[in-house]
Amino acid sequence: MTSSGCDSGWDSAGFRDRVQAALTAFLDEQAERLAPLGPDAARLVDEARASVSGGKRFRAAFCYWGHLAVDPGAVERPEDEAALVRACASLELLHASALVHDDLMDASDTRRGRPATHRQFESAHRQAGWRGDHEQYGAAAAILLGDLLLTWADELLRHCGLPAARVAPALDVFDHCRSEVIAGQFLDVSVQARGAADVDAAMTVLRYKSAKYSIERPLHIGAALAGAGTRTMAELTAFGLPLGEAFQLRDDLLGVFGDPATTGKPAGDDLIEGKRTVLVALALDAADSEDARLLHESLGTDLAPDEVDRLRQVIDGSGAHAQVEGVIAELAGRAVAALERAELDRRACGVLRELASAATDRAV
Repeated sequence: MTSSGCDSGWDSAGFRDRVQAALTAFLDEQAERLAPLGPDAARLVDEARASVSGGKRFRAAFCYWGHLAVDPGAVERPEDEAALVRACASLELLHASALVHDDLMDASDTRRGRPATHRQFESAHRQAGWRGDHEQYGAAAAILLGDLLLTWADELLRHCGLPAARVAPALDVFDHCRSEVIAGQFLDVSVQARGAADVDAAMTVLRYKSAKYSIERPLHIGAALAGAGTRTMAELTAFGLPLGEAFQLRDDLLGVFGDPATTGKPAGDDLIEGKRTVLVALALDAADSEDARLLHESLGTDLAPDEVDRLRQVIDGSGAHAQVEGVIAELAGRAVAALERAELDRRACGVLRELASAATDRAV
């Protein structure tokens, strides 16, 4: 398979709109179900709506095209295609769950330019003048909302509308996906607590906390819904895993060098949160002893803008920034090469190449 002359003509904006419509309809059902619980439950649902609004919908898109790579005829069967979109939307609920919990664990103040969930509920508690600790209330609300979103992700996939015999294998993949991302998240928490991470440990965190659930597993879920066999799953892994790693490495760069106006997060947010990413691990290895000590001691502290700029200079000067850019390019190239060799639908592969470029060349 070659990439020459491939123009997918895919309406990506229209797809995102359909995913949003599926999420809105599902949350409308949940709101009606929870209405007897009163205004507190309504506030929880409202925050769920906010947590799944917008975004790039990469996970949904990789699920969709993982399916069409195996069963391109699904687009000609309107009922199946609509059910597939609902299945894809379930991954956005999983993603929202992970972000709500991640923001709480990282003590992040913002997400996509608005207060993080725990901060939103913390502020509501404070403004209402309620009893107890407002921070604890915000943390409790975020834990519960994250759990609820995780439960809803399973529910939406199970009841997407495709036959149960086709959904069952996808649910098996979904089970693995959730276990991987939760265990990867705990590994990340433990690495940060120890205050040290070599490149191998940081790469393991990256792979299981983000890379697999962002691209490889969505591809697998979509393909499983289409009845894919072992060989096809392996082909999708050869594409999706290195691409997922490149995707997260780009995210790590944005966490340090991204423009707050674009990312919706403070400048150098990963440095302020003390994240021991691959980028940071490489910089600590390569920087001179004075710069390495400054970077190590500054991670996880309340950094002023000039201090963030100084740490960026340390990372740039160590060569870590350029090295990560090189690794992203190498991983993305490996992923696309694997896609070229795969025996999958040609048009689907064309869109997957476009998605690979969007996932690794982004500024947000």
